Parts: sequence; structure tokens; C-alpha cells
Amino acid sequence: MNPLNPPVLEVRNLSVAYGKVEALTRANLRVGEGQIVTVIGPNGAGKSTMLSAIIGLLRSHGQVCFDGRVAVSPEVERMVDGGMSLVPEKRELFGEMSVEDNLLLGAFHRYRSGERNYREPMAQVFALFPRLQERRRQRAATLSGGERQMLAIGRALMGKPRLLMLDEPSLGLAPLITREIFRIVADLRSTGVSILLVEQNARAALAVADYAYVLETGSVVMEGPAARLRHDPRVLDTYLGLGGKHQDMLAS
Repeated sequence: MNPLNPPVLEVRNLSVAYGKVEALTRANLRVGEGQIVTVIGPNGAGKSTMLSAIIGLLRSHGQVCFDGRVAVSPEVERMVDGGMSLVPEKRELFGEMSVEDNLLLGAFHRYRSGERNYREPMAQVFALFPRLQERRRQRAATLSGGERQMLAIGRALMGKPRLLMLDEPSLGLAPLITREIFRIVADLRSTGVSILLVEQNARAALAVADYAYVLETGSVVMEGPAARLRHDPRVLDTYLGLGGKHQDMLAS
């Protein structure tokens, strides 16, 4: 990874166990300022576990250094207050609330700390996702899958995060919508937010990322610049071979 980008996040020897089963084993990872870093790997590799442990939703061992502050066992509230945001795989929107009210909830921790200006971040979210502005009065439950993903990302951005973590943003989306989501993820780089992207669609993830880690059975088995990993024979054979044409379309 480019050493000129100071780290926003450094994970050192992070381990998570469910009882006697170790789901994540001494994982190391780094995200530089303004960079998109992706973690790819098969189902059950521990990708979502890693994100949950970093933000403090799961108990873990190891160190999480976020924005210069080291946490041995992160606490969700402190990580969020410090500028970390997670868009979970299931999106977890409030279906009976409007699009606008869901977005406002994303700014709650800033409101609690005394910041009252939500118009600027909301205008930025609507600039990124014009469809959300069109549907701002609609209930979240009435949105399409792609629109719900946009809303989940928009809600996270309302907190003006320094680090945005995305868990499988393409899950369950049609190919055209997936391409749009990844285009928006790439555009977010220019806003200065750093992104940690967990994604099973390896080809699309490697196309948008600066740096990549490959996770298998809870361990980081490979890492390097995303452009290099896209052409690595081991990655090609394991992750980019099957369904290659379909993933090529999503990544273009």
C-alpha cells in the first residue's frame, strides 16, 4: 500500500472466536486516507466477522488502531463517535419510516454531540443519489433493492465518517444496479472518505479498489495492490474464473 497515505485504520493480529471455533485468526489490515481497500473471499471466510469486530459488534483479541487511537477491544459507540460507519449486509433500514427520516437517523450521533446542521450532508447524499431525493417522502419498505442499498449508504454518510465500511453492497442486486453502486463507491473516493469494502464479487471489488486482501477460513492468505491481484493466477483461478463473463460485466 502507498506509504504516502497515512493510515486511517490499522488492524493488528485481530482474532474472533465463536466458542471454540476461531472465525478470524490474527488478521492484519491497513486502510490509508482516501483509499478504497477491499477484502475478498468465499462465503464463510470471515469477512463480515472482521468488519463486526473492527467496529466493536463482536468481542475480539488484537488491536484496532483507528485515527491514531488504539483499542484492544473496540466499543461500537466510541468507534462511531470517532468517525467509523458500517453499512451491514442486511442494510437494516427502518421500513415504516420515510427515506428522509432514515437519513436523519444517520446524523444522530453528530446531533447528540451538538452539531445541528444536517442540511449540508443531506444535500451531499441527494447529489450522490438523486433517486433518494425523488423518493424522500416514501417509506423505506417501498424502495427497490438497489434504492435500499443507496439509502443504507446514504444514511452512513450522514454521519460524515472518516471510514466507511461496506459489507457485501452488491448482494441480491441486479447487474445494472450493481454497476451503479460500484460507480458510486468509486466516486466517494473523491470526497475524502476512506472505504473498507467486503465483497464476494471479486472482479468488481478489485476493479474499484486501490489495495486488496484475500481472506480464506479466517486468515489473510494474500494481499497487494488491487490491480496486481486482478492478474494474479491464483486469484484468477480461484475467484475470477467461474462466472467470469458475468463478473466482467459488473466490473466494467
